[in-house]
Amino acid sequence: MFTMLALAGNWSGKLLDAACYDSKKGANGCEATSQTTAFALSASGKVFKLDSAGNAKAAAAFKNRADRAEPGKAQAKEVMATITGQESGGTITVEAIEVQ
Repeated sequence: MFTMLALAGNWSGKLLDAACYDSKKGANGCEATSQTTAFALSASGKVFKLDSAGNAKAAAAFKNRADRAEPGKAQAKEVMATITGQESGGTITVEAIEVQ
């Protein structure tokens, strides 16, 4: 009777390791790393998981982020991202992602 409405939008927040988040039931200590394969985004007090295509886009963007372009520069522990896409049921279908 009720259908989940997909909401288009932009989200900005901290990129997390979704597997770590699921196992710990919280975001503390679950920062995304270069080994992360399933991502989530903590934005505006909510955590959204990314769809499978979004995970691939996030992994590629993570590996090419700006602070990796300067070899001598220390990488930030917290990785921030801006995502454009559609959200439905707590999962974002990613159209575009920018990782800072």
